[in-house]
Amino acid sequence: MNIPTLLTWSRIALIPVLVAMIYLPENMLTARVAQIAAAGIFVMSALTDWLDGYLARKLKQQTSFGAFLDPVADKLLVCAALIVLVHIGRLHSIIAIVIIGREIAVSALREWMAQVGQSKSVAVASIGKLKTACQMVAIPFLLCDFAIIKGVTTVTVGTPLISVAAVLTVWSMVYYIRAAFTRPKPPPSTATVRVARTVAP
Repeated sequence: MNIPTLLTWSRIALIPVLVAMIYLPENMLTARVAQIAAAGIFVMSALTDWLDGYLARKLKQQTSFGAFLDPVADKLLVCAALIVLVHIGRLHSIIAIVIIGREIAVSALREWMAQVGQSKSVAVASIGKLKTACQMVAIPFLLCDFAIIKGVTTVTVGTPLISVAAVLTVWSMVYYIRAAFTRPKPPPSTATVRVARTVAP
């Protein structure tokens, strides 16, 4: 347990707080204030994602457990926020299914690639980073609904952004699947070559 890992755990701990903000009764907190608070919690959680990675490198506290927990925390945060957005009617369920389904599929693919010693084949690519950036910007805009300028609200900005994120989600999934199945085959071991020479006519 170290500082970066504690920050990652704090990101997971904030997920039920974010969800609770949306379901608080009006006599405790108005819907507008609660939704702005939920968006603020999401932004703060996203910032801890950057901070824990920075501190892990700066303090040389990178661990295998931290490398495992960090993406899990990100996916839990995003999936919880998407489900909340579907419930309050600001996100179409198909977009949520596409994004959540992709996260499950790519996580399973990476697990399989790690088991066969080819994890580098599905390392995070620029298309995946762009998808994540679109998601992290779109979700807080969708969580709160207020006017930015006349005729433009946070939801009208967040809706096309999350649609772009959904397209990038599918694109990145196809990219990772192709990378996994077109990976170069490992060279034959010395023992295999020796046996082949021995049995050759």
